Amino acid sequence: MDLLNTLVDKGLRRELPTREEALAVLATSDDDLLDVVAAAGKVRRQWFGRRVKLNYLVNLKSGLCPEDCSYCSQRLGSTAGILKYTWLKPDEASQAAAAGLAGGAKRVCLVASGRGPTDRDVDRVSDTIKAIKDQNEGVEVCACLGLLSDGQAERLREAGADAYNHNLNTSEATYGEITSTHTYADRVDTVNKAHAAGLSACSGLIAGMGESDEDLVDVVYSLRELDPDSVPVNFLIPVEGTPLAKEWNLTPQRCLRILAMVRFVCPDVEVRIAGGREVHLRTMQPLALHLANSIFLGDYLTTEGQAGKADLEMIADAGFEVEGADQVTLPEHRATAGGGCGAHADAGCGAHGDAGCGSHESAGCGSHDGGGVCGTPAAVPANEPRTDLVAVRRRGTGTDLAPNA
Repeated sequence: MDLLNTLVDKGLRRELPTREEALAVLATSDDDLLDVVAAAGKVRRQWFGRRVKLNYLVNLKSGLCPEDCSYCSQRLGSTAGILKYTWLKPDEASQAAAAGLAGGAKRVCLVASGRGPTDRDVDRVSDTIKAIKDQNEGVEVCACLGLLSDGQAERLREAGADAYNHNLNTSEATYGEITSTHTYADRVDTVNKAHAAGLSACSGLIAGMGESDEDLVDVVYSLRELDPDSVPVNFLIPVEGTPLAKEWNLTPQRCLRILAMVRFVCPDVEVRIAGGREVHLRTMQPLALHLANSIFLGDYLTTEGQAGKADLEMIADAGFEVEGADQVTLPEHRATAGGGCGAHADAGCGAHGDAGCGSHESAGCGSHDGGGVCGTPAAVPANEPRTDLVAVRRRGTGTDLAPNA
C-alpha cells in the first residue's frame, strides 16, 4: 500500500504526515489492519527497539473533584461507586510506589483529583516525591495534579519531579462539549508552565468519547505542536454514574488504528497505552505493543487493570522486553535535546514553541478512569453499560488490600 510505505519513510525520517494521510490511517479496512500495524511497528522499532517502559499510578487523593469532566468517575456529581479519600501521607504513597517498582515499573505517576493544587498541596507532593526518591534510586516521578498556578511547576522540579502530565484529551473544537469548568486553553497553559520549568512534558488524549476522525487527528496534531516527550493514549472507560456511561464506541481494531496514527504523527515519542486497554483491546493487546512502547502496570486510578504478572507475561510472550532502569527511554536526539516530540525547526514530532502536558481527571498520568478487566463479552446491546468489562478498584492505594502490581 503506497500510503503505508510513505508513512514508514516519513516516520523513519521524523517527518510530519499530512492530515489526509493521518485520516487515511483511521479509515483503513480490517483487511488492511495487520499491514497498518506492521508499518507503524517499523517506525516504533526504529526509535525504541523492542523495549516496553512500565509506569505505575499512585492515586494520592481520590474523588470529590469540583470539575465536571464528563469522562471522569471523580467528577462533580458523579455517582460512580469509587474509592474516596483525601491526601495520602508521603510514607503511604512511597509504600504504594514500591509495589509498582518491584513489579518492574520505571516511572511512578503521582495523581490527585481536583482543579489544581494549592501551594500547600505542592508542599505535600514535594514531600512525597522526596520520600519516593530517597527510597528508590533512579526512579522517575511524574506529577499529575491538574491546572498549575505560576511558580508551582518550578517548585515540583526543585523537589525532584521529572515530568508533569496534563492531557489535552480531545480537540479544541469539541472540548467545551466534555467540560465546562475549565477550558482547552487552560490545559495548554499548564502544559507550557510545566515545560518552561524544565519538566518533561507528558500530554495525551482520550479516544472513544464520540469524537470524529477529524477530532482525533486535530488533537494529535496539537500534541505534536506542543512537543511532549510522552503521549498517553487513553481509551474511554464508560463508568456508570458518569455522563458518558453509554459511550461504547470502540473496537479493538479502531484502537489499533488510533495507536498507529499517533505513532506515525509522533514517531520518536514515548507513546503510552493508558486507561482502557484491557477493556477495549482485550485479546489484541499484544498487537498494540508493536505500536506503543509504554504501558501502565496493574491497576489505574479508580478502576482495575489486568494483573501485573499478566502484563509481564504478555510483554515476554509478544517478544518484547521490559525497559530497565539503566536504559534511556527516548532516542538520543530527543534525550540530549531535552525533549520535544521530534523536531523543532526541521523535523520530529513537531515544531514546538512551548511544550507541555494536558491534565488528568480521567487520564491520570497517562491513564485512568479506566482500567477494567478482561473477560468474554456478554451479549449486550450497543451503547449499553458493560458492567462485565469494568471493575471499580477496591485494592491498593487508599485501601488495606495489596495492589495488583
